[in-house]
Amino acid sequence: MANKGKAGRVAAPPHDESSELQQLGLERLVFFSDAVYAIAITLLVIDLRLPAGSGELNSAQLWNVLWSMTPQLFSYILSFLVIGSFWSNHHNKFRFIKSYDRRLIQINILLLMVVAFIPFPTSVLAESGNATATIFYAATIVLISLLSALLWWYPVTHNLVRPSLTPRERRLAVLKPLLTAAVFALSIVIAFYNADWAKYSWALLVPVAIWLH
Repeated sequence: MANKGKAGRVAAPPHDESSELQQLGLERLVFFSDAVYAIAITLLVIDLRLPAGSGELNSAQLWNVLWSMTPQLFSYILSFLVIGSFWSNHHNKFRFIKSYDRRLIQINILLLMVVAFIPFPTSVLAESGNATATIFYAATIVLISLLSALLWWYPVTHNLVRPSLTPRERRLAVLKPLLTAAVFALSIVIAFYNADWAKYSWALLVPVAIWLH
């Protein structure tokens, strides 16, 4: 039975300050992560501009210039979807993570460091679609994917996730980034023979995403 005070009122439950601080810290971690993802996506559009010295163009000339920018537009769309996918994965993970420790923060910081780096290999891929640029871009995504998988494996194995999480949800959250890493790792091998076919292989992410849905 709940304790009553002198005036007969029910006493308030004890205040769990440590739990409140843990929740506040977790919210700050998520807010900071969201901000980094948002900035990385925003930076992608900075390199999208007409070539210097284009001047006043008529309709036909403008169409030709825009068509010549197809590699830049492709790189922008690709990286926007990639970053958006990793943000969604990150968002879903932290729906089930109930607490954190210093190591989880460190893993998350490493992940965000590479996420913020994505605009650079994106611009390299847009300017030069050769094998080196393709491998550089794919290697960046492989690294992010592995860190994303680690960001889930660590809390699951250290009792930092909610007990209501099903075994299937535990597996899928780590399987998605690992399969993404596998697709881009495969493209690195293909790029040594043909850079264009390596880029085409990234389309494998579509059936993978459908299968894991």
